[in-house]
Amino acid sequence: MRLPKFTIICHDAIVTAPPIFFSDYFSVNRYALEAYGAFDINLLADVRLFVDPFLLFNSGKPEYTDLHEEIIDYLKFLKSISRDDLDRGTIKDLFRFQEVKQNWFGYCELGNEGHGLGEDFAKALNSALGRVIKNFGEETGTRGSHLEKVSLIRPKVGKDNISDFTTNLIKHFLVDYTEKFARAHLDPSQCADIGVRRVRFNLKTQSWVDEVHYLPIFNGDYVLLTPVDILVHDETWINYDDMVNRYPQIVASVDDDVASARISRYFEQRLGEDPTAPVIKQARQDTLAAFPELLDLYIRLKEEDGDGAVAVSDEEIKQLRKVFVTLLGELITGFWEQPEMQDRPKATSYDEALYRAGVFKRWVEDKEGYQSLNNAAGTASEKDVQRLIFLTLQASSFDVNREVNNGRGPVDFKISDGTRSSALIEVKLAKSSSLERNLQRQVEIYKAANETKHAVKIIVCYSAEEIAKVQRILTRLEIEDDPSIVVIDARKDNKPSGSKA
Repeated sequence: MRLPKFTIICHDAIVTAPPIFFSDYFSVNRYALEAYGAFDINLLADVRLFVDPFLLFNSGKPEYTDLHEEIIDYLKFLKSISRDDLDRGTIKDLFRFQEVKQNWFGYCELGNEGHGLGEDFAKALNSALGRVIKNFGEETGTRGSHLEKVSLIRPKVGKDNISDFTTNLIKHFLVDYTEKFARAHLDPSQCADIGVRRVRFNLKTQSWVDEVHYLPIFNGDYVLLTPVDILVHDETWINYDDMVNRYPQIVASVDDDVASARISRYFEQRLGEDPTAPVIKQARQDTLAAFPELLDLYIRLKEEDGDGAVAVSDEEIKQLRKVFVTLLGELITGFWEQPEMQDRPKATSYDEALYRAGVFKRWVEDKEGYQSLNNAAGTASEKDVQRLIFLTLQASSFDVNREVNNGRGPVDFKISDGTRSSALIEVKLAKSSSLERNLQRQVEIYKAANETKHAVKIIVCYSAEEIAKVQRILTRLEIEDDPSIVVIDARKDNKPSGSKA
């Protein structure tokens, strides 16, 4: 797969680069997008942002609070039909949701193919609404009902699940929101009337409705914009881990002496003598599960501090715009303006793979790319490095596939020219405990499985110790002179203050 390219001007030079952001691909002013209130999404990979239903609930915008009411109405409907023997077809149709991948938010490292809400979540939701949180929609101790209550039942229902559920239930709003922007700002050649499945739920017919809408088109699929003021990065305002951490505050808010004593006895029984931190945490979890009324007390505490949710969201969006839009945009521009990044005459697939690995190595070591791999958050992960490698491959005229898995494990990328000639590229960090084993066996296995004669291994080192480790391994395996192994020095402690270029 290759992203379509577009032309930008870098220091008076014309550069061909892949469109990373919505504003790039659709040639729309980024400030117009921000003025509209939408996040400038990354069309290379999901941004780790999530829709927080509490920001709808706590909003001063009537259209947001109306959306939250629609979500609660749907959950009330689910509660009305929930039972242990509910048939599988109904659970699949009404309790289970696919990820709305077209908003480009989530955990997918490259692309936007997430997992959505699977059968386990659907069954848990049916069970929770039918038994554990029977008072859903009829709460008296809180300002309202909350979808996030489902996430308080068990620790594995995280922000991605809540966000996916919310996004599905406000899909009609996101479609209308995007369509309005498209009609006002985008060229008709960039949009199309396209069928959108499960846009809204009709409570009267108890069925999902498909509709046709005028939307932006990217790689054959529509794209959805999302307002920044309903997004969070770190965690939804109401979440399981926060509830466990606030356990003392929750219990202190119990105003019934008998109930308070009962809860305390239950908790103390699970502590034992000289409890460790993990034992205390488990005791809190067990007590919260045994007394569901504590969930409402926690939610009430979060409601009372609702303005904090807005403040957290604003700060997270500010930082993400800086990191994922401004800095990433500068990084990509600086990376792509290098002459060697542009198209060149075709060679073999292996030559192309080795060439692109060399371009990336020079960018990291000689063009200050190492700074992008060493930041305030620490060193870039293997997946982060893969994203950047993916950029180097977009200038190629070869076909590029990622995460190829032919039965013996995935490799990162496969480059081919439409024939049986192909080459593999795999990225590893030097600190990996499996590096030597991988070098010794894995590439040969992959080469056999993918019917390719060549593979390129990229190894990224963040310290002098890691450089030495890699050298020892290569020497021990007698492959220190193998040109297909590209070792990249991404240290920040051995570089001059300015670029060496």
